[in-house]
Amino acid sequence: MNIPSGSPIDDIDCEILAELQANARIAFAELGRRVGLSTPAVIERVKRLEENHIILGYRAMVDPAKVGLPVRAFVKVTIAGDKLAKFAALIKTLPEVLECHRVTGAESFMVQVAVRDVGHMETVIDAMMPYVATNTSMILASPVPWNSILPVPRHDKQTRKPRPA
Repeated sequence: MNIPSGSPIDDIDCEILAELQANARIAFAELGRRVGLSTPAVIERVKRLEENHIILGYRAMVDPAKVGLPVRAFVKVTIAGDKLAKFAALIKTLPEVLECHRVTGAESFMVQVAVRDVGHMETVIDAMMPYVATNTSMILASPVPWNSILPVPRHDKQTRKPRPA
């Protein structure tokens, strides 16, 4: 695997990251076996990746539909400049928000929400309204709901190979 020039990680770190993204609950002994390191060596590398904020955390991925939130949407939010900070603070308080990103273009933020139904969606959008104009796109399907992050190869190297299925 090619890693970017000046990157704080090497090929073994990349292998560790790939394995942890596929299964964050893998035992250190098994992780070490897969990447060709001893258990103490792999523990030290994972600790360094965490301390350098390359690994940001570990989470369970939960299917929103199976916990009563089957309707998902992207809410595109447009805000006047003086209200950006107020909206950013507000959006952190809404439990229906799965993600919120400050973006370029016509909108200021892109917010992904998960709700019970259209009425619940209306409540969530209304909670945003004192600060914004919104445009909502319902999510019909997610062919790629999440993907692993792989290092991007340097331009002077071969082109990127497709991700394994």
